[in-house]
Amino acid sequence: MVGAIAPKLEQAEIERAKRKPTESLDAYDYFLRGMAAFYQFAKERNEEALSLFSRAIELDPEFAAAYGMAARCYMQRKGFGWVSDREREIAGTDRLARRAADLGRDDALALCTAGFALVVVVGALDEGAVLLDKGLALNPNLAWAWHFSALTKAWLGQPETAIEHAARAIRLSPQDPQMFAMQVAAAFGHFVSVRYDQAFSLAEIALREQPNFLFGQCVAAASGALANKLPQAETAMTQVHRLNPALHVANLRDFIPFARQEDFDRWAEGLRRAGLPE
Repeated sequence: MVGAIAPKLEQAEIERAKRKPTESLDAYDYFLRGMAAFYQFAKERNEEALSLFSRAIELDPEFAAAYGMAARCYMQRKGFGWVSDREREIAGTDRLARRAADLGRDDALALCTAGFALVVVVGALDEGAVLLDKGLALNPNLAWAWHFSALTKAWLGQPETAIEHAARAIRLSPQDPQMFAMQVAAAFGHFVSVRYDQAFSLAEIALREQPNFLFGQCVAAASGALANKLPQAETAMTQVHRLNPALHVANLRDFIPFARQEDFDRWAEGLRRAGLPE
């Protein structure tokens, strides 16, 4: 019941904020407008969302969740292949995430967004995992936290926990606008557990909803190649090239922060077989 109702309540609040004149918006309304732009999954709207979260922070410098969502904008940029200045974005994410975590010690949303930003963009897997665990302890009904934890556990080499956490995120928020990303989180878990067919199937389902999700196309390419589905893997790699032409085997370490060498080696081999250039 909570999972079905919560996204609708959030959407109603977003719509209410969008109807109000810009001049009268307070920090929370800027935050909600930022959420509305964030969920459009488009580069221009991502930039708009970052600007709106920044405005919310200007109005309320203690607004922990706004710092967390600003950091999450950089996560989204990486996940969709929109990064333009890697070093600058890493530094910006690090600053925003640490501020969110510092201000939001009792705020599950701030902690989980800060933690996952540190994982995805900064590559601080262990540190980010600690913040995610704290967020889950504060609010075990927060689907975002389970989703973020699922990906983090997969990259830490804990695939069964990753799959379990992704399933819990899906149960908690069956109407979630980021359902495709939750499915990709589960796909990463299956990839790490060497169940390539299941990983490919889940990635394929996710990509029907959101074909521009770079992480999803990479999972489909790597798992498809290792599952002997080479034509499908090559098709996914065509999309990877479209979304991020700069991605090569040589800079793959900067893309997904796998903690275990064996997981990274299989990931690189799958993408290489699918056609990722050296």
